[in-house]
Amino acid sequence: MLKVGIVGCGNIFTMHATSAHHLPNAQIVGVCDIKKDRADKAAGKYNCKAYYDYKEMISKDNIDVVHICVPHYLHPIISKFAIEAGVHVLCEKPMSIKYEDALENVALAEKNGVKYGIIFQCRYNDSAKLVKEKIQDGTLGKIISARVVLTWCKPDEYYSLSDWKGTWDKEGGGVLIDQAIHSVDLANWFIDDEIENVQAHLSNRGHSIMEVDDTAEGFVRYKGGATLAFWAMNNYGCDEPIEIRLLCENGKVTMDYDNAEIVMNDGRRFTAKTTVDPDVTYEDGKDYWGFQHIREIADFYDAVENDREPTISGREALKIQKLICEIYKKGTESFERYYSENL
Repeated sequence: MLKVGIVGCGNIFTMHATSAHHLPNAQIVGVCDIKKDRADKAAGKYNCKAYYDYKEMISKDNIDVVHICVPHYLHPIISKFAIEAGVHVLCEKPMSIKYEDALENVALAEKNGVKYGIIFQCRYNDSAKLVKEKIQDGTLGKIISARVVLTWCKPDEYYSLSDWKGTWDKEGGGVLIDQAIHSVDLANWFIDDEIENVQAHLSNRGHSIMEVDDTAEGFVRYKGGATLAFWAMNNYGCDEPIEIRLLCENGKVTMDYDNAEIVMNDGRRFTAKTTVDPDVTYEDGKDYWGFQHIREIADFYDAVENDREPTISGREALKIQKLICEIYKKGTESFERYYSENL
């Protein structure tokens, strides 16, 4: 039975705690939050100890696995502390704001023999699994082009309720690093090639109380010839399903997070609809998060028990981390140029 601790009892906490609670090989022994009322409430629900300092929980409770569910800027800091303590780490995305911090923790985990996983639960959707399978077995052939579109609703009120979202130093960005990262990750995972060139533009077009990007668009060229175009914005009136399109040698892919349709050039069709476990209910979970945290968490626990790499290890997650950081590097240049020219 793995002893599990969770740092951060905010919005995403339910996805981790509910999953750990339902898995037969884990027991939540501690929860932690700097907001005492949150930690106490979570501890009461899961009959475990409440902590208000993550260092105390990790050091004292003989934890096997720590889940990290805190603001982005704290991800690499708490991950590093746990890794150095010999505790296995499963961290929410992104693994860090700066690529260098992510790279350091991956090397540290490998040196210390600690499992280090990053949450990208959308890869576990049945829709994504079907597409990846048909790419890997050669059915679709080479990917020629990919397209990602995300139009969601995150008004000023969304940012006013948070003490860290909408800031460069704590969130590390806006619509790209927080909302669109899953969609871009899926496309990048499907292409699975080294990046040759990134072009990007970031802007804040619809918000008055936050400083980061609410609109991001760009173009990525891969060394094997594939290209990825993306457009993401959170100024729409509602959260529409994301759109991912792949043009391949032998067919086309149309998908959102939950559904995928593959139409082959020879007329064959493959479809998938993501299923959920009806016995697992995530209290206050958001539909756009999906419901597959439990699949990734189960995979991570199995990796710990059987001493193998988790499917989405820190080293695997470096691929999307590097791309996101490169987009911000290129896009921030345009972001700053836009404001210098228009203020």
